[in-house]
Amino acid sequence: MQSINTLSLAPDVNDWLANSRHPRILHVFDHACNLINEHREVLSIVTPQVGNGPFNLVIEDDIFFFEYLNGQSTISIRADQLNLGTLAINTANAKLWSPRPDWERLHASRENILNHLTPFPITKYQPSILNSLISNLSLSIAAADIPSALAITFQLAGLGNGLTPAGDDSILGAVLAAWIIHPLEVAGYLAEQITNTAAPLTTSLSAAWLRSAGKGEAGILWHQFFDALISRDEIATEDSIEKILAVGATSGADALAGFIGTFRSWAELTSPKIS
Repeated sequence: MQSINTLSLAPDVNDWLANSRHPRILHVFDHACNLINEHREVLSIVTPQVGNGPFNLVIEDDIFFFEYLNGQSTISIRADQLNLGTLAINTANAKLWSPRPDWERLHASRENILNHLTPFPITKYQPSILNSLISNLSLSIAAADIPSALAITFQLAGLGNGLTPAGDDSILGAVLAAWIIHPLEVAGYLAEQITNTAAPLTTSLSAAWLRSAGKGEAGILWHQFFDALISRDEIATEDSIEKILAVGATSGADALAGFIGTFRSWAELTSPKIS
């Protein structure tokens, strides 16, 4: 067994480890391994190259998981240790990472964020699926029109190929925008309703990301993006956007399309108030 220490993990990881009795391997990639338990909850074990996320356990070594694991590798969980094939992952000294951005601060700065976003060309973030569906979802979320948003979500959820279909990625981005443009109580209810509608209609991994967004959680790349928006640092904003765009074949672009589209729909609806 090769022993590896954990650098950091999200709170949901501790719950997953405590509540899983029959986990299995869901996916194995170069820098990530996804596990799923009997409750259909996902845990991602990732290298520092991937970094923190709402259900991520970040190990300290930059290994290639394919060299140690396959779909049939055994899994066992002990106190402060996860045995995964020939890997013994120690969690005792892991730092707890909070996946929830400072939505209150972001909401208070939403007009400045809009002004900062406006110059960025939207053509870079065109979704890979029907633009009309994304536009309608963005408008519904911006208007907090829950019946309309849920009807469109039902059409978008699971639409597209891959482990996180394009429709889901667009929903995720739009939901993250909702947490900024709306007061917390409105955003929380809207996000929960949308993601609860979408999650049963898609893949296990995509459902995990959607449910996290519904709780107001996001991955490290979005945290960095939000920090750049708050600081109105153009170089940091461009850098964080490029990193999100690099996620998956189109996942990052689809999520950014949902995010920016929702922000701009909100601007159109409220322009007399913020002019």
